[in-house]
Amino acid sequence: MTTTNALLDTLAARFAKYPARHVGITWQRVVARLEGNAAALKTLAGMESTGGEPDVIGEDADGRVIFCDCAPESPSGRRSLCYDRAALDARKENKPVGNAIDVAAQLGVELLDETQYRALQALGPFDLKTSSWVATPAAVRDLGGALFGDRRYDRVFIYHNGVQSYYGVRGFRGLVRV
Repeated sequence: MTTTNALLDTLAARFAKYPARHVGITWQRVVARLEGNAAALKTLAGMESTGGEPDVIGEDADGRVIFCDCAPESPSGRRSLCYDRAALDARKENKPVGNAIDVAAQLGVELLDETQYRALQALGPFDLKTSSWVATPAAVRDLGGALFGDRRYDRVFIYHNGVQSYYGVRGFRGLVRV
């Protein structure tokens, strides 16, 4: 079995296991969007290999299928990152291994924004023990802050932190449109 076939089998099994995440979308439609799309398959493989457990969560206005990290907790291979390159460069000591914005770009995903993060949380309980950076508005970032979210007490919370901060339980969730 090729790596692509193994990835598609994993995605198909997850798609079948969580039908409420993608009501009205068929697996055949998803496969049709993935066939011959090497870039999307590479991105999904990266999401999978870093613990994201990507699954289809809908379609956009252009008919593209939206995959999002649906691991119960923030992807394990994308934690202990500060928010962006400027924050990483500004740290003088105890630098993290990287930053969420650059890692997302390397993977080919967008960080979820606050609205997308809340929409994901409507599909199930995520980040019960971890937290995830979310795309931060420029006005907040310009003041040295960044946003992250989690779920506690059966509620979704969006908080702020300094962009240079990083924690072993904070990563990021991404999405890709295919």
